[in-house]
Amino acid sequence: MVDREFNKKPLLELLREAGTGNSQCADCGTPDPEWASYKLGIFICLNCSGIHRKLPEISRVKSIHLDFWENDLLEFMKTHGNLWAKAKYEAKVPPFYYIPQSKDCLVLKEQWIRAKYEREEFVATSVCHETDSSGSREGFLWKRGRDSRQFLERRFLLSAREGVLTYYTKESKGPKAVISIKDLNAMFQTEKIRNPHGLQITYSKEGQTRNLFVYHESGKEIVDWFNAIRAARFHYLRTAFPTAPEAELIPKITRNYFKEGYMEKTGPKHNEAFKKRWFSLDSQERNLLYFKDPLDAFELGRVFIGSKEQGYEVQAGLPRGVRKKRWRAGLTIVTPHRKFVFVCENDREQKEWIAALNEVISRPVTA
Repeated sequence: MVDREFNKKPLLELLREAGTGNSQCADCGTPDPEWASYKLGIFICLNCSGIHRKLPEISRVKSIHLDFWENDLLEFMKTHGNLWAKAKYEAKVPPFYYIPQSKDCLVLKEQWIRAKYEREEFVATSVCHETDSSGSREGFLWKRGRDSRQFLERRFLLSAREGVLTYYTKESKGPKAVISIKDLNAMFQTEKIRNPHGLQITYSKEGQTRNLFVYHESGKEIVDWFNAIRAARFHYLRTAFPTAPEAELIPKITRNYFKEGYMEKTGPKHNEAFKKRWFSLDSQERNLLYFKDPLDAFELGRVFIGSKEQGYEVQAGLPRGVRKKRWRAGLTIVTPHRKFVFVCENDREQKEWIAALNEVISRPVTA
């Protein structure tokens, strides 16, 4: 009978040993990983272990708690570890390249793992990287139609040098849209788009937020597009803010919405019918955007979220006299000019929205 406790104690000691980086997943940073790749010598989380199982030529995994660990495997883990692997496989990660965290979608994690260990894009001896650091890219993506709502193949062209992203329809000779990289953002939205490779591209058009929803059949291709957009954005930021430190620019390359979901809202007089809307909180721009549908091309409107010092606050509940028949978990955004009234489906959603809005309000408004 196999003794699964054999070598378990020294393995757990190695997991917790200071200065090894082993206490967090080597690929996504999840704390207290419970799996390990005994071929790479790294400790990883359950989700990332599933990706490593797809790469048997490169990585082999075992459970720290459930599997038997031979002496030679334990010794291999001791001479390697997460920081050792980071120094080798992440030696030349470009500053714009998005390194996924535990909350990120599967395609980002899988392509990060494949880029590191399968393609070895970031090792010190690598002569060239597959990831295009120039911020230029051309190819086809499936784009959701603004009116038809069907996904159709469209040609996209990204140029950091010209500072634009353009796309073309099959019918048009010229570009259908020319988008300034200055106003460009991109984020993975796999659940919203209902595609494991779904990407949302946003930009400002005539003072409104314009959404493009795209995907590609290849996980590598869509992640390469995402990082090419990040490279173009990084080029723009370095040009626009030449004295700003790199650490200050990187968080501004692209951003995810801080919170999204349905709420119901009423008008400025508070006696109009409540209407169900999809809300997206852009904490960097301090805007609460709302749409009729999560996949709408244009916003219906927005609420600017200022700071506490400017007189903004969020309150649980509804103003006196405002009644709601269906959803009853209300919240009120108080601004210097008016009160915006919303109701959430349940108390949990109300608390999450209040916490998210308070986090934005607590930060001072910067130029």
